[in-house]
Amino acid sequence: MYDFSDVEPQQSSDLIADGSFAKVIMTIRPGGVDGQTEIDRGLLKASTTAGSDVLSLDSEFTVTEGRLARRKFWQTFTVSGGKVDEKGASIGWNISKRTFRAMIDSALGLDPDDNTEEAKTKRRLRGLADLDGITFVAKITVEPSTDSRYPDKNKLDRPVLPNEKEWRAVMDGEDVAPSPSRPRSASSGAGSASTTAKPVWGQPPAKPAQQAAAAAWQRPTTPPLGLEAGNGQPAKPAGPAWLNQ
Repeated sequence: MYDFSDVEPQQSSDLIADGSFAKVIMTIRPGGVDGQTEIDRGLLKASTTAGSDVLSLDSEFTVTEGRLARRKFWQTFTVSGGKVDEKGASIGWNISKRTFRAMIDSALGLDPDDNTEEAKTKRRLRGLADLDGITFVAKITVEPSTDSRYPDKNKLDRPVLPNEKEWRAVMDGEDVAPSPSRPRSASSGAGSASTTAKPVWGQPPAKPAQQAAAAAWQRPTTPPLGLEAGNGQPAKPAGPAWLNQ
């Protein structure tokens, strides 16, 4: 006997409206290829296009609350390979890096112009795997298909930053009206698989024993705000504090 009463209802196949704002959580889908840091082993995905050297981060985004809750969309971000600029730097990776920084600022409520040491510390990751589970405010777009065999699809337009009015509205649980972006082609998405090169974190990968603490959303528990657990002493900063707001 099968009882399907507790199965989650089927979700609508309709696209999320272009220009919608929502709080989303990003989940990384490992592709089996090692990245450049210890915690990025098996994390990246190789391109299936013949002759392509692109490696990317395969990501799933799930809306966490509101009328769009549980709706999903998917996107890849180039990490290495692909086209380079006049300096030989990966175009796609540079695009991805800007997007990842904006995700962090959105998740932590950081002013994008804040370049204090405290803010810089929060933007440092042990590797791309630390982005798994990050929750931020997103603007979602509809990317037209360039192949009639496949439908249009939702993509991340961009992370919404704390200095934008929509960020505060979404964080306060308000239903924000969509603000469609200008039309875009499927090849213009952030960090698309057709553009990028090897990442440079600025320093050689740290040895496992020297790595910073995991991102806060990956830790099961956190002490009371401003205090270390168990001793009532001021908490010591340890890596990104995504959820410790």
